[in-house]
Amino acid sequence: MEIIKTFDLTKRYGRNTVVNKVNMNIPEGSVYGFVGENGSGKTTIMRLLMGLANPTKGSYELFGIKNKDKKIYDVRKNISAIVEAPSLVPTMTAEENLKFACMYYGVKNFKIVSEILEEVGLVDTGSKKVKNFSLGMKQRLGIGVLLLNNPKLLLLDEPLNGLDPAGIAEVRDLINSLNKKGITIVISSHILSELEKVATY
Repeated sequence: MEIIKTFDLTKRYGRNTVVNKVNMNIPEGSVYGFVGENGSGKTTIMRLLMGLANPTKGSYELFGIKNKDKKIYDVRKNISAIVEAPSLVPTMTAEENLKFACMYYGVKNFKIVSEILEEVGLVDTGSKKVKNFSLGMKQRLGIGVLLLNNPKLLLLDEPLNGLDPAGIAEVRDLINSLNKKGITIVISSHILSELEKVATY
């Protein structure tokens, strides 16, 4: 099954065409590497798929549901995304950020917090505030927040951007781990060499 399909997806702002007739077919269970230069429209496509913007022309399907179908809102409950940057509270710890996100998303079982901290490799950060985290740690915590609603699809916008080699390796390992658990992942980057190490498509 193809979890995402786009059909001549186009987005214009005034006379400026940001996305021009893009056709994508993303198989379920894949790590889909979405490569393009900065400013080439990668973030805009993710915004379109998340319903944060509407196509000027063309269309798309998520889990076989067309974007103009009312069921698309239910389908998006299976999707989590980091578009541009993770939303974290810098004065809170990793655990506090996850508990805060639980309350925001209506997740009542706080036991999931310790499981996610283990999953993203941040169980030993203790009382350290997020403002003192490395970029790689922030990205992993951001991905941890995405896991709270048990998504089937993750959209990650430039998660490797600005990371040092150790941070890139940590995020890459996390992506591989999540994919092995059956989560489909779309990861955008302008660094082809890094995408080649993680992407299956």
